[in-house]
This record gives sequence, C-alpha cells and structure tokens, in this order.
Amino acid sequence: MMEAVCRGARQAGGLTVGLLPSTDAHTANPAVVLPIVTGMGEARNVVLIHSAEAVIAIGGGWGTLSEIALARRAGLMVVGLQSWPPSGAQDLVEPATTPEAAVELALAAARQRRGSVGSAVYHIDISGTTL
Repeated sequence: MMEAVCRGARQAGGLTVGLLPSTDAHTANPAVVLPIVTGMGEARNVVLIHSAEAVIAIGGGWGTLSEIALARRAGLMVVGLQSWPPSGAQDLVEPATTPEAAVELALAAARQRRGSVGSAVYHIDISGTTL
C-alpha cells in the first residue's frame, strides 16, 4: 500500500520520506527517496503523527488504529479510506470514498492547520536534483 502511495507522490513531483520502524534503511520500499531509520518499532507512530498536519488512514489494521488515536489526540484531521468505521460518540475518521477525495480532504485540513501552534511548514526545492 505505502509503495503505491510513494509512487504516486513521486510521479506528482513529491519527495517521499519513509519513517521506518527498523534500523535498516533497506527495509524502505523502492519509491522512498529519504528513508529515516528509527529502530523504534511501532513507537515511531508517535514521531510520525506529531510530524504531520493531516493523516489519511487506509485499511483497518491495529497499527492504523493506533495512528488514528494518536492523530485524534493531537487534534489532527484523519481521513479514512476503507478504514475504521464510526464508533462511540465521535467519528474516528472523516470518510472518503476515493483516494483522490482523501487527498483533497487531507490537503485542505493541512492548509487550514498551517500557521497554528505546533505547525511548521517546510519548503524543499528538489528541482534539478538527482535523487
């Protein structure tokens, strides 16, 4: 799944970063340009979420649920694509029916969040750079 996401990001001119749970950069999928090894296992989810401005949750694994919970606690918008259903008093995710809709919702949430406390915007010009 993440390899397909990274391929799409690269095709659109994006820089792909893999925050890896292992200590081996070779565990990154081939479409990751910048692998960051952590050796933290699933604890890397905390770093991942606190580095995000919006989250797209795909699928329904336990790791995905962990990331959803961390993102909600951090006040981030979580867009769900075939992910966990609503539960309890509040929805876990804002549902999207297509990958394109999920990206649109997440980008809108990230743009709205920019400039808020704890939010940072990084502009990286990689044009003309061989990666």
